[in-house]
Amino acid sequence: MQCACNRHSVRAHSVAKRDLGSTRSANRVRSTTASASRLQRPETALATGASSETVAPEEAIAEAFERHRSALESELLDYLKRASPAFFEQVVLDVLVAMGYGGSWEDAAQVVGRSGDGGIDGVIKQDPLGLDVVYVQAKRWTDQSIGRPHLQQFAGALRGRGASKGVFITTGKFTADVVEYANGNPDRIVLIDGRELARLMVLHGVGVTTTRRYELKRVDSDYFAEGS
Repeated sequence: MQCACNRHSVRAHSVAKRDLGSTRSANRVRSTTASASRLQRPETALATGASSETVAPEEAIAEAFERHRSALESELLDYLKRASPAFFEQVVLDVLVAMGYGGSWEDAAQVVGRSGDGGIDGVIKQDPLGLDVVYVQAKRWTDQSIGRPHLQQFAGALRGRGASKGVFITTGKFTADVVEYANGNPDRIVLIDGRELARLMVLHGVGVTTTRRYELKRVDSDYFAEGS
C-alpha cells in the first residue's frame, strides 16, 4: 500500500514537472515571438515608407506629398512619350505660356513649330511685348538620349540668327557631355529633359488637375492669451 502511494506520488510529481516544463516552453515561445515581432517592426515600417521613430504630422504629409508628386511626374512622362509629335508641340506651347513666355497661346502658336530652320523649331517671346525672344528646339524621343551633335547644331543655328538664348526640350535625356557643353557655351542654352518637363507641367498646372486639397492647422496661441 505504501509502495502504491509512493508510485502515485512520483507519477503526480512527474506530471506536474512535465506541465511546468510545458508552461516554461510556451512562455519561451511567446517571449521569442514577441522579440521577433519587435525586431521586425522597423523593417515593416521601412517597407511601408514609415519611420521607426515618431514622425511629426507636417513631416509625414510632406513625405507623402513628395512621393505622390514623383509618381505623378513619372506618369506624365509616360503620356508624353506616347503622344504624337503634334500633341507634344501643344504641350511645349502650354508649358511655355504657363511660365509667362510667348504672351498669349495664340501668339506663341504662330511661331513655335513653324521654323524648322537649322535645328530651330520656333521662336517665342520672352516677354509679352516681344522685346526679347527665345529660340526653341523640341524633340519627342522615347528612350534615345540627346547627344552633343544635336546641341552643337542648335547652338550653331542660334549664332547664325545672332541669338544668345535658347531652350532645348526633350522627352528623353541629355548625355553628360551635352550638359557640360551647354554649361561651357557662351550662348545661354537651357536644357529641359523629360523629367524636368514633367515637373514643370505639375508646377504650372499643365496636363494635371487638382482632386483634393488639405489644410494643415495648428493651435492659435494668441487666441488663448487671456488678459493680454
